[in-house]
Amino acid sequence: MSQNVDAQMLEQIKAAGTLLARLRVVFNAALETLGQRCLEHGRLSNRLLDTQQVTSFEVAWAGAELLASETAIAALTPDSHPLDAQLALIFTVDAVIAIFDRLDVIHTEIGIDQAVMGELRGAAEWQRLRQAAGSAEALQAAGAGVVQAQGLAGEIALGEPHALARDSFRRFAAEVVAPQAEAIHRQDLTVPESLLQPMREMGVFGLAIPEKHGGSAPNDHEDTLLMVVVTEALSEGSLAAAGSLITRPEILTRALLAGGTDKQKAHWLPRLAAGDPLCAIAMTEPDYGSDLAACQLKGVRVDGGWRLNGAKTWCTFAGKAGVLMVVTRTDPDRQLGHKGLSVLLAEKPSFDTHEFEVRQEGGGRLTGRAIPTIGYRGMHSFDLSFEDYFVPDANVVGGETGLGKGFYFALAGMVGGRMQTSARACGVMRAALRAAVRYTQDRRVFGAPLSEFALTQAKLARMAARLAACRRLAYTVAGIVDQGQGRMEASLVKLLACRSVEWVTREALQLHGGMGYAEETPASRYFVDARVLSIFEGAEETLALKVVARSLMERALGIAIQEA
Repeated sequence: MSQNVDAQMLEQIKAAGTLLARLRVVFNAALETLGQRCLEHGRLSNRLLDTQQVTSFEVAWAGAELLASETAIAALTPDSHPLDAQLALIFTVDAVIAIFDRLDVIHTEIGIDQAVMGELRGAAEWQRLRQAAGSAEALQAAGAGVVQAQGLAGEIALGEPHALARDSFRRFAAEVVAPQAEAIHRQDLTVPESLLQPMREMGVFGLAIPEKHGGSAPNDHEDTLLMVVVTEALSEGSLAAAGSLITRPEILTRALLAGGTDKQKAHWLPRLAAGDPLCAIAMTEPDYGSDLAACQLKGVRVDGGWRLNGAKTWCTFAGKAGVLMVVTRTDPDRQLGHKGLSVLLAEKPSFDTHEFEVRQEGGGRLTGRAIPTIGYRGMHSFDLSFEDYFVPDANVVGGETGLGKGFYFALAGMVGGRMQTSARACGVMRAALRAAVRYTQDRRVFGAPLSEFALTQAKLARMAARLAACRRLAYTVAGIVDQGQGRMEASLVKLLACRSVEWVTREALQLHGGMGYAEETPASRYFVDARVLSIFEGAEETLALKVVARSLMERALGIAIQEA
């Protein structure tokens, strides 16, 4: 195979770009119409947006698929590898088919004439692209290329520092993490020191922390791409035993950098960078889920600090952690909503057990119980109960001036957390694709390797195409985040990558046949681990409605982000 795209493929790329540009115009027009329906006194109204939830959900997904396609096609050049171009075109064809259907729903709901969709479906560039890149022949050819490449699809050229980090952590994931992953999963173990200590030594926990505070990030700007690269590499070895370890210090670090006092940064950031203590994030509550602004865990001011009372749930790694970032209602006036929240750092001993209890000298008590789950084992997510648990004033992020600003500090951390979750999804997809390629080459059915069958090749091509598109989008959005923007894009790529990893791991398991359902094969672990990602770090529905769809409408209308 030639190492550069030929003239015919360049024409396909050009056709894809033209079609996507036309789709963008139609999509933006629909956004503006929908946004106008949700305006009240010149700004978007939460009340009116809630009447359009079904349509807004379709908008968010269409926006994600469209941006991913645009990003994949824009990255192609005459020097691109033909397989990369094939996969970008395959993803675009599949995405456009989905976008057409979503726009049909959106147009029907908001009363737009469907004639424009008929024109797009009949467009010559679409018909040519559909035949050239979406045919069975094209899928088989790409699938054969994926097999030949051993599943190493969607590789992205990196500068030397990032490439060195990627290669180093991929080796660590393959040689140290992967051999321990099955036992951690099947025996429901806590991540052992045999993994934690080497990662401390490699600087994993300080990737978001500036060098002046003991981390490896530049002092004058963020390096989200490095965090994405490392997270993806570790997640390929194991999501729960390695890939997710960086997320919690990332969130707390960003919150401290956004609102912490100089003294707090000097005290906490070097310790977090060293992985001592490990940390956990206590945001979610039993009755409020992703609705952070409604959380009710109460902090009451006492002499020298605060007493915490209430419950948190799905607090990942809370047992092993030595400090909890607790979003707390410090103002008793519940009418204040998110403006009554603060971030407090609750210290505790570290436990390897699935249950723990901490009693303070002053009578405070904290109990935790690990929630049994189908996957994502190793870190464990805990139910927590605080009873008069004391936190000193020094551990209120931002000090006295930080009271009431906890919602914003938490959001600052969540952008990085969502980027990491996208990277985690890409790492698991990469592991699943490579496992599927290996198995289909080894498994013979009806006298031939499974990898030589047309349907297998088509499946592998689509799996690789989705991985490549998600990786490209995640790496691109990392650059936007480093410019101090990208809250919506971080949520959008998280939305797409986390749904994609469910499908890719499902197909990998399916290609393993009965062995895919056996716990002894990694494919079964990839499948159950992947399912958590659309729920954690912002549930799919919340991100789609409250962040992505809303932000897209605001941009279409040219208005600032506001709440009614």
